[in-house]
Amino acid sequence: MSHGFETTNVVSVICHPELVSGSILMGIALAIPNPCDNILEIKYMSKNILICGVGGQGTVLAAKVLSQAAISNGERVLSAETIGMAQRGGSVVSHVRIGSDVFSPLVPQGQADILIAFEAAEAVRNIDFLKKDGTVIVNKKVVQPVTASLSGKVFKPEEMISYLEKRASKVIAVDTDQACRDLRSSKVVNMVLLGAASKSGLVSKDELKAAIKLLVKPDFYELNVRAVDYCFNEA
Repeated sequence: MSHGFETTNVVSVICHPELVSGSILMGIALAIPNPCDNILEIKYMSKNILICGVGGQGTVLAAKVLSQAAISNGERVLSAETIGMAQRGGSVVSHVRIGSDVFSPLVPQGQADILIAFEAAEAVRNIDFLKKDGTVIVNKKVVQPVTASLSGKVFKPEEMISYLEKRASKVIAVDTDQACRDLRSSKVVNMVLLGAASKSGLVSKDELKAAIKLLVKPDFYELNVRAVDYCFNEA
């Protein structure tokens, strides 16, 4: 179900500056006199997020906003993009890994805590990245690949979402077409899906909005904020 044939890995490592690494912190802890032995406690709690879609849907910006939100919260982030024929509607996959115990920007298969899919067929194609108790946030809309159109095949979103429900612990299907109509813009799909991810507990709304303010032009800030709020306002 791939929407592209050529694939290029674009790796952009985004690290929140740290004074010392975790391993060095451990060494320091061992050297601290007894009165301080219990002060330093190191906990690792990583989050692995895979964002997938097709070229032009805003997946890369969504990954940047999510990364910025985590960095602003003092967390360490590694991210990367795997890009096919993106400008022609090809597959785009963004990896976002958050946590002190993360050392590679690419999410291993079976390790994603959450899969944010801008297109149902891409969700199915990338479902093997999701861990057993993972969550899928998926756009109900299907973007029909050119190859499928030429062969006469029809991609049915209902069948794909049903398949995802068998593979994931939780599936949240979002009607982004309706969201675009309500918000009167076709360019808000990425922020609507990030809002749905925020509602599921991935990141707070305030952190997303602060990141949007840093990354999006002022003229589009209010629209993007309303898009983040959209899923929270839905019944």
